[in-house]
Amino acid sequence: MSLAAAPSTVWAISDLHVGHADNKAVLESLRPVGEQDWLLVVGDVADRVDDIAWALRLLTDRFRRVVWVPGNHELWTTQRGDGAGLRGQARYDHLVALCRSLGVLTPEDPYPVWRGPDGPVTVAPLFLLYDYTFRPAGTSTKEEALAYAHSTGVVCSDEFLLHPDPHAGIDDWCRERVAVTERRLAAVTNPVVLVNHWPLVRTPTDVLRYPEFAQWCGTELTADWHTRFGAVAMVYGHLHIPRTTHYDGVRFEEVSLGYPREWKRRSAQPGVLRQILPPPP
Repeated sequence: MSLAAAPSTVWAISDLHVGHADNKAVLESLRPVGEQDWLLVVGDVADRVDDIAWALRLLTDRFRRVVWVPGNHELWTTQRGDGAGLRGQARYDHLVALCRSLGVLTPEDPYPVWRGPDGPVTVAPLFLLYDYTFRPAGTSTKEEALAYAHSTGVVCSDEFLLHPDPHAGIDDWCRERVAVTERRLAAVTNPVVLVNHWPLVRTPTDVLRYPEFAQWCGTELTADWHTRFGAVAMVYGHLHIPRTTHYDGVRFEEVSLGYPREWKRRSAQPGVLRQILPPPP
């Protein structure tokens, strides 16, 4: 890793997908720069609970503090016996318990405060899901958006593997998570880094090859959170398009590794962690 780091640096990576052997090797190569470094793991570690546990255990052995938020893949119910066949909220609760047993912070824990040269910054891990409001042009309802996606053949696997139990739908679960999280963030007085697997605004999805996929990428309910809650950065993954952008003067970091077929085409070395705090030059 070539980036220079302060004595305590917050790094981030997402979409490790360690079920792929090449990605597992990338994860095994990750190292902190300093003994006090933090790592934000921004969802989609793996599909299977045993792979998630293996990866987080390795990272907690190396980094001073590890903060995890779930992606859609962690919530998939893919095969009998994995995570005791748990679905929806029960599967999420199981993963939170796993993280706590490893000393990994989750969206259900008190937000940690990172103390840097310019003062304290609250790091807020979020779990918000999506509600189908990032709809394709020409559609005005969830039903129309889903029908259009099915007509094009671009349908997220969540529709078959991510179950909302006991909620009526993923959008209902999303709205509940948004309401709970909104109240928690309103009580934060420090500048904040918002960490969520899905981007908080729709604009990052404008570069998707298949725009109909955007409906599985977030919610319009969070469109102003980066300004409303005083964010110094917003960290996300899911899109598998790693880059740095700015919206309303706030830095957005997409920190995905992605699938081997994706990162092997990039010129940048895979597995280089993205520096979040202190803000890179």
